[in-house]
Amino acid sequence: MVAEVTVQELKQRRDAQSTPLVIDVREAWELEIAALPGVVHMPMNDVPQRLSELDRNAETWVLCRSGGRSMKVAQYLESQGFQQVANLAGGILAWSAEIDPNVKQY
Repeated sequence: MVAEVTVQELKQRRDAQSTPLVIDVREAWELEIAALPGVVHMPMNDVPQRLSELDRNAETWVLCRSGGRSMKVAQYLESQGFQQVANLAGGILAWSAEIDPNVKQY
């Protein structure tokens, strides 16, 4: 079962400079509206072809708009042998609402 983490946890980890690998699985047009710096952009449909770019042993958190697509990708990664994968609950919308209101909601 895929773990879920909160945007508060991500902010704490960023503040402590111990951020896991964060994969944003949204489409490019979505990132033009709202994005977090320092994340890896890998659209959901590209993930299977790009698995070789990822370390199965690295702590990996997956992000999307609200948490649905990222949960599917996190489940897929877990099925592919990723040991430390988590879904960012609420996605970029939660980040905007709870952490940084300058990040646009859409």
